[in-house]
Amino acid sequence: MSRSPGWRLRTEHVTAFEYGSPARSSFNEVRKSPLPTSRQTVHDARVMTTPGAPQYAYRDYWGSAVVAFNVDLPHDQLVVHGVSTAETHEQRRGSEASWAAVGAAANRMAELVAETELTRADDALRGIADELHAGTPATTAAAVVDWVHRALGYVPGVTHVRTSALEAYREGQGVCQDFAHLALAVLRAAGLPARYVSGYLHPEPDPVIGEPATGESHAWVEAWTGYWWGLDPANGSEVGHRHVEVARGRDYADVPPVRGVYAGGGDIRSTVTVTITRVA
Repeated sequence: MSRSPGWRLRTEHVTAFEYGSPARSSFNEVRKSPLPTSRQTVHDARVMTTPGAPQYAYRDYWGSAVVAFNVDLPHDQLVVHGVSTAETHEQRRGSEASWAAVGAAANRMAELVAETELTRADDALRGIADELHAGTPATTAAAVVDWVHRALGYVPGVTHVRTSALEAYREGQGVCQDFAHLALAVLRAAGLPARYVSGYLHPEPDPVIGEPATGESHAWVEAWTGYWWGLDPANGSEVGHRHVEVARGRDYADVPPVRGVYAGGGDIRSTVTVTITRVA
């Protein structure tokens, strides 16, 4: 069966930091470059910084592309500008595994079954995982993501990057990373290896080619059901044309778009803008 035409998506992701007083120096890691995957072809990706600084690139433990740099001169502002173009497709389903095969895989991928501070489950969530543990691993994964989609309301501003799955569940609302953390907590409690995915989502299901749209960083999950199956609990859907995958890990702490430390500088303020355009 031939694959339907893909979407070519151009993304610009700008993070700006303003220091209360000049920072003497800073060290930074950036994860804004899309990953080449079976669903996604990366045509170009680059990171530009102001002030300019030498960069070095590497793959982290989880395979995500990282650009690192030091700014060794005093600076009162730091701007990190990621620009990329990737061609995305709908997912192709693989061969579904039995629970025995998933159990064997879980032994090999223990880090993606273990709880983290952000994905810890309590007795209530373990009970929900038991209730949803029905049928095949794939039907269980789908049931978990559907439950999470209904369990939380999408409300910006009530949580932050350190909010745990349990805190979001008790609050009953959050944003995409909270949906992802809650899904990971229940998927892992059900015995399914699962990982956090960060990236971008085009906000329109049928965008006008060449028309820029205001976007934002997005988060979803991949569950191992015989293959890595991408599911978006915030939207209650599978991952598809609209999703640009950037980084993977156990939870958000493994994949922040920008992470750094600085000397001096006082208080810091940050702003983020994301523009995403379907160019073909």
